[in-house]
Amino acid sequence: MEILARIHSGATVQRLLCHPRLPLVAGWDADRPAVRIWEYGDGQLRECGAVGAGSAVYGDDIGYERFKRTPSAAWHPGEALLVVADAESVARWTPSGTSPIDGVAPTEYQREVAFSPDGRTLWLSPADGENGWEQSVALDLASGTTSIGPGWDTGVVAHPAGGLVCTLQSGQGATLVLFSEDTGPVLRPLRRALVLDCDGYEAPTFSSDGRHFAVRGNAYDNSLEVFEFPSLRRVLSMTLGEPSPGYPYPQEWLDEMHAWSRHNVVFGPLPGVLWIGTPEGAVVELEIDGKRVTEHEVLPGAAVTALAATAAGDLVVAGNDGMLLLLSVGRIGTGEAPRAAVTEFLAATSEASVVDMDQLDLTDGTRTWQPGDLEVVSEDSGTDPSWLRIRAAMNRLT
Repeated sequence: MEILARIHSGATVQRLLCHPRLPLVAGWDADRPAVRIWEYGDGQLRECGAVGAGSAVYGDDIGYERFKRTPSAAWHPGEALLVVADAESVARWTPSGTSPIDGVAPTEYQREVAFSPDGRTLWLSPADGENGWEQSVALDLASGTTSIGPGWDTGVVAHPAGGLVCTLQSGQGATLVLFSEDTGPVLRPLRRALVLDCDGYEAPTFSSDGRHFAVRGNAYDNSLEVFEFPSLRRVLSMTLGEPSPGYPYPQEWLDEMHAWSRHNVVFGPLPGVLWIGTPEGAVVELEIDGKRVTEHEVLPGAAVTALAATAAGDLVVAGNDGMLLLLSVGRIGTGEAPRAAVTEFLAATSEASVVDMDQLDLTDGTRTWQPGDLEVVSEDSGTDPSWLRIRAAMNRLT
């Protein structure tokens, strides 16, 4: 591992988002609802812009109060264009400056934003305050026209081979990882879906060859799960730090849980290797197949607050001391992801007429449920996920 470039950002960065093709990276300021942009290359990291730099600091805002002030952002898939959104407005940043994007009404909820894979459509969720998270908006950037799509949250992630995107539909009891074919301006979820226990997950991250994806969460634990694609079979499940001791939570455990970044997991250039940032300032190299672990100390005395992979496969690492690093992991990936996995997935499913757990082909990575199966579940065990135990208990009452 080699440090290619470093810069002191002047503030802690709590999340990083690399452009999928260009040497640009956006970072969320931990002190205020602002997104800053750096360009990298030739052994340098240089700040080149910001959105919301003059906004009021978070101050005493914590939990939901802080969350609803934190903007979302998305890179255009091919241009040096970053869109930043919150509940009240949507703005576009380019190297020439920042300007508003009109045509989307404000909402009482914090708003997520994503580009369609072709870059022509901007997806925003939720649609408005009246429908909550049940609907989303698709904004055609050329014409300014909008259309209504299905509800989603927590970002839209494209499969590296193209042809498929996934997002989350979160609920307190369970979270659905929904897949959609990337044709047309509006997301159209497919019947085959992954179900996760509880809520509070981050957007999935795909390996460079598209054969694995990892999901970081949840609201009650620093969980990390890795699934194969297209089988959706779970191949790794672990907790970062100590598992939850149950409610009431000891303060010592809460402090440790909150020390872990929520944006500290990413696949690098080598498909089977996952990178994990730690509160001790290390970046852990985890080989999925062999379960081999190598620890690299990159930020001595500072916690890793964010981690991301560049289009070239290098890593960008942020620390709570304000340092931003560009790291080479010294490996070359396998090239473009094969399309066969996406083709196989699409051939085994179809568009969902309605997004409802009872009507989907569900898996949790180890078991599967066909439409109607959950309606008759009445037995459960202590090892079952909470959503399944709740469903069984409700069925026993009817």
